[in-house]
Amino acid sequence: MLGPLLLKRYSFVLGCILIFLRMTAAAAVTVDKVEYHGWKNAYRISNGTVQLIVLADVGPRIAWYGFVGQTNEFYEWKDQAGKTGGNEYRSYGGHRLWASPETEHTYFPDNVHVSVTRTDDTVRFTAPMENTTPGVGLQKEMEIRLDPQGTHVSVVHRITNRGKVAREMASWALTQMEQGGRAVLPFPPKESWNQEHLLPEGVMALWTYTDLSDPRWTLGRNYLQLKADPNPTGKFKEQMTGIYDPAGWGAYFRKGHLFVKRATVEKGATYPDFGCNFETYTEPGFLELETLGPLRELRPGATALHVEDWWLFKDVPAGEGDDWVDRAVVPLVNQAR
Repeated sequence: MLGPLLLKRYSFVLGCILIFLRMTAAAAVTVDKVEYHGWKNAYRISNGTVQLIVLADVGPRIAWYGFVGQTNEFYEWKDQAGKTGGNEYRSYGGHRLWASPETEHTYFPDNVHVSVTRTDDTVRFTAPMENTTPGVGLQKEMEIRLDPQGTHVSVVHRITNRGKVAREMASWALTQMEQGGRAVLPFPPKESWNQEHLLPEGVMALWTYTDLSDPRWTLGRNYLQLKADPNPTGKFKEQMTGIYDPAGWGAYFRKGHLFVKRATVEKGATYPDFGCNFETYTEPGFLELETLGPLRELRPGATALHVEDWWLFKDVPAGEGDDWVDRAVVPLVNQAR
């Protein structure tokens, strides 16, 4: 028989082991093949805190990202659910990978099955080569890694030139967010005029439908905000702009949740759209939070690599203006590294 002291120590050790096993089980990332909104081949990636649903019948598209048991942070085109095949481009919603600059080739109808491979803690979704009009021989893939704990997701985007000629292009990652929230992008840091600050620090690109008098825009001293209003009152239903964002982050706030994405900034690189590495677009229904890689000549056989990191926070207080961003958003952005 065990003595009282030895029994006490045994119970303590056993308790520690059970706690460790529970923590390990809770922290495990699971990958399950599921049916989703009519698509037979989708993959649910979850760590018990957040989950992603990635489509493999089309795209690839990350159709769903959010807290387990709560609503999707991403927008989905409900009238396109379950559809496959055909030569018409469909957005589907969620997160996708494009090539910039935007031309007719950008709208390749990626409506066919993609291959799926899992290696250690990552899942890779690889589309077939774009080999029909208006495709130009590009092959796209996303590699997704969800941390065992928390909300952090790393999305590695690759575009490989499988064609026979070089192409100047940039990777372009677009995330369609559900309407009813607002995007936040930081302007370059401000300094008073002096001999060390004679040249401009950044750019702001304007489209033909960009109307900065539209009430969906909030232009502060340090931050740009754009609301995703389901019933806009401005002249144009669409609004878009791009900026050079040296901080390398953008955010979307909606109903107490804050989605943050980061992308590496290459100082001195040439970016698309007059030098933009972050862009945002909205129309009734959704808002897009977009990042871009540098413009490069992609030779046959070469691959362009672009990485985004995501985080999701909850219980974030609502507010307005720069003071709200400094108080409620920036501290969380600083945690997201």
